[in-house]
Amino acid sequence: MERPVVFVVDDDESVRRSLKRLMKSVGFDVRVFTSAKDFLEQGCQNVPGCLILDVRMPGIDGLELQEKLRASGSQMPIIFITAHEDDKAQERATRMGAVAFLQKPFEDQVLLDAIYSALPKSSEGEMSPDCRINDTNIENG
Repeated sequence: MERPVVFVVDDDESVRRSLKRLMKSVGFDVRVFTSAKDFLEQGCQNVPGCLILDVRMPGIDGLELQEKLRASGSQMPIIFITAHEDDKAQERATRMGAVAFLQKPFEDQVLLDAIYSALPKSSEGEMSPDCRINDTNIENG
């Protein structure tokens, strides 16, 4: 089985950069995306790992991506992050199976605890031959 990957989808470059740095500092493989559309186009929905997902983004928002993933059969654990307090969004995300719903700014350890909680739930995923986690339209490094 492949090593779990932490996927980050957020339209804010500084958030992507800081989360990528944090994930690498604790030894996670990490892939970051600027949009939900970019994430979906990579075909990695069933890769073992978890998804850190911003709620409010242009185009497909985080809640819509969660719905699309569940509708496609993906069980990838999702940790939502948001800069906006939104009880309805939190309730909806939780009802659809979100592992955590964190308001920015949050403590690194709170996020890491959520990731450690989520990763065992992703162990049934398999690396898809269509998953292109090294394509140039995502921010690897």
